[in-house]
Amino acid sequence: MIILGVDPGSRATGYGLVTTDDGDEQFVAADTIRLGATDDHPDRLKQIYDALVDVIDAHGPDSFSIEMPVYGQNPQSMLKLGRAQAAAMMAALNRDLPVSQYTPKEIKKSVTGNGNASKKQVQFMIDSILKTEGADLSHDAADALATALCHANRDAHDDSPSYTGWASFVDANPDRVSD
Repeated sequence: MIILGVDPGSRATGYGLVTTDDGDEQFVAADTIRLGATDDHPDRLKQIYDALVDVIDAHGPDSFSIEMPVYGQNPQSMLKLGRAQAAAMMAALNRDLPVSQYTPKEIKKSVTGNGNASKKQVQFMIDSILKTEGADLSHDAADALATALCHANRDAHDDSPSYTGWASFVDANPDRVSD
């Protein structure tokens, strides 16, 4: 399975692709879509959309994962970030890709084990897990790869059973409990 991860931004949008096969993740590609500071915001949204459509058409991912904007100090910045996320999601939806959204804490925890990890820690783990040391990734591209890995980890555990407590675990696993 090929997963496209996106870290949306109104000035820079990172994307990263990984393949997964029974828990074995491999680096495919990653880059940053740099948007001109002087470009009109609607023009930047179109650039995000067009660039991600090109990435989707070139690599044929099976699923799309994106980081959700969840907080910010400036309402105008959050609005622009939400629009960038929407432009990216529309590129995926118009190519019939299922879209999954993850919070920054979910992504960081999935990759580093710490939901409050720094960008440097995330980038270190991406380099370590995907062997991307020579790829010279921007923080945006590394965050996008982390988003893809978060989805791969979540997808790998979707079929695992969930229990409401010890009693339900014991009922479902009598062979794993001894007297």
